[in-house]
Amino acid sequence: MRYLTFSLRNDSTQRLGVLDGDRILEVPEFPSLLALIEAGPDAWRSVTKPVTGGSTLKRLAQRMPDDVHWHAPIPRPTKNVFCLGRNYAEHVREATGARGQEFKLPAHPIFFTKTPTTVIGPHDDIVWDRNVTQQVDWEAELAVIIGIGGKNIPRDRAMSHVFGYTVVNDVTARDLQNAHMQFFKGKSLDTFCPMGPVVVTPDEFGDPHRKAVKLRVNGVEKQNGNTADMIFPIDQTIEVLSRGCTLEPGDIISTGTPEGVGMGRTPQEWLKVGDVMETEVEAIGILRNRVVAA
Repeated sequence: MRYLTFSLRNDSTQRLGVLDGDRILEVPEFPSLLALIEAGPDAWRSVTKPVTGGSTLKRLAQRMPDDVHWHAPIPRPTKNVFCLGRNYAEHVREATGARGQEFKLPAHPIFFTKTPTTVIGPHDDIVWDRNVTQQVDWEAELAVIIGIGGKNIPRDRAMSHVFGYTVVNDVTARDLQNAHMQFFKGKSLDTFCPMGPVVVTPDEFGDPHRKAVKLRVNGVEKQNGNTADMIFPIDQTIEVLSRGCTLEPGDIISTGTPEGVGMGRTPQEWLKVGDVMETEVEAIGILRNRVVAA
């Protein structure tokens, strides 16, 4: 299943839908994807049946993708978005300036968060306030949506807690990150977390550790990595994050970015007003977000 959140051009009410080929099928039984996730596995199966039930399809309201406004699948998370820093070896190398030298991989996952107000839709604008930051950077990432909550989740059961997967661009103000000597502030400016376009369930997504992760700026490829290169895979990440910390349905975990960010380039590259980023994860889709001035 490929879930999305959308509204109509003449009606701003957010609706839950399923992307079925080149059409969107509205799911009226649930007001939001978060409501569906929180309702549990029986509810998930109840949605699957009418969507895959042949003649029942005709009774679902159908829309074309170009006729609706796409929102982030979970437009306003109930908690901060959990994120991993430095979860790809070559990104560690570029982030620490260790090109051509030996470097040390992190012994434990590096966690930080982005506030709910960072989240925007897959085609929404990223608003850059030049009074706040001068160094805006990109980070293409695979994100995990928790379906079944838990605490102290063992690694061998961690993947059964996953509802699905989506795409995140962990947009970052590098000058703030460096000035404050931590990740949170530079990661949490409004609109700095484009997300979507859909959430793909595990049965359709396949192996999450064999997926290409790419990013282009104005059509020029900047990142081209693969989730096979994660230092801490998803099951280990969930196990460690949930130790003494309850994960809840609808929680979002962004799993880190491969090499190719602007900060790590020589010379360094920063986004500019008017730039368009395309953030892509194989088997999910593409975010297209333009940078605009505040």
